Amino acid sequence: MGLSYKDSGVDLDRYAEAMARLPALAGRTHGPRVMPLAGGFAGLFRLFGDGHSYADPVLVSGSDGVGTKLKVAQTAGRHDTVGIDLVAMCLNDCLCCGAEPLFFLDYLAIPQDDPDLVADLVKGVSEGCLRGGAALLGGETAVMPDLYAAGEYDLAGFCVGVVEKADVLDGSKIAAGDRLIAVPSTGLHSNGYSLVRKIVFDHAGLSLSDRPAGLDASVADVLLEPTRIYAEEVAKLRASDRWPDVSGIAHITGGGLEENVERLLPEGLSVRVDWDAWERPAVFRWLQDAGSVEETEMRRVFNCGVGLVVVARPAAADAVAETLGGFDVGGVTA
Repeated sequence: MGLSYKDSGVDLDRYAEAMARLPALAGRTHGPRVMPLAGGFAGLFRLFGDGHSYADPVLVSGSDGVGTKLKVAQTAGRHDTVGIDLVAMCLNDCLCCGAEPLFFLDYLAIPQDDPDLVADLVKGVSEGCLRGGAALLGGETAVMPDLYAAGEYDLAGFCVGVVEKADVLDGSKIAAGDRLIAVPSTGLHSNGYSLVRKIVFDHAGLSLSDRPAGLDASVADVLLEPTRIYAEEVAKLRASDRWPDVSGIAHITGGGLEENVERLLPEGLSVRVDWDAWERPAVFRWLQDAGSVEETEMRRVFNCGVGLVVVARPAAADAVAETLGGFDVGGVTA
């Protein structure tokens, strides 16, 4: 008998089984603006309709992955939350332009057909889309046995949102005296995991089941806590009478608080952060102590407990903080 695709490591029957599980996971994220296209090669989304209209709409897009946090999930055998991280990393970036999330597409690469693994991963993506108010419009699952080792996989994706041109936040309106309103993170989110893994597994010699002193959870629970999605908070702020007082939004990812806010600033401005304005969550204190990490390194690698920063006019800072459930951590200086 001649060779088949299955002989090369790709089982089309198991692939079809995996694909059959995905429509329900995507469908639960769909609203009236998603147009059905059975058997189609792409996804369709109506910009207008269902009460939505725009004068001069601008589409906003963002693409990202999960990084080496995936290695933790793979070692732990827990795959149903990293999809939330994937959506969060893309969607939170789009929120920084003031956008309303519209839809999301994912890309999953695996070494062999595994319907249960695919379903777990896409379940997380679907959950992230529900939290962010985005439709999971489609995606791609690639089986590549010669590129990934057994037990490995990769996730990537992108989000598309929309904002009126007049409302685009690009940082150009930030002025000296503006305040920095921080919104808490849910822990490490999805940045710095190469250092995290070095500290936890290589330096401290811990296992995923260990429960370190000072942490009320296992190492696996702490490291796999999903990234917070800030769509609800930003939508609430956008609908408030304080939205005109917002001059910028920064997603605090790799580079830390200062670097991610400074990238928004007009020339001649800088940020002053009061690092004592909040209590750093236990996971960051634990990692710093376990790895003897310098404070400057902590601040530029990790979010240190702040996942989003909204830059607002000083007179509106208190109201913006109340709306977001956040707190003032500093300001913009000339």
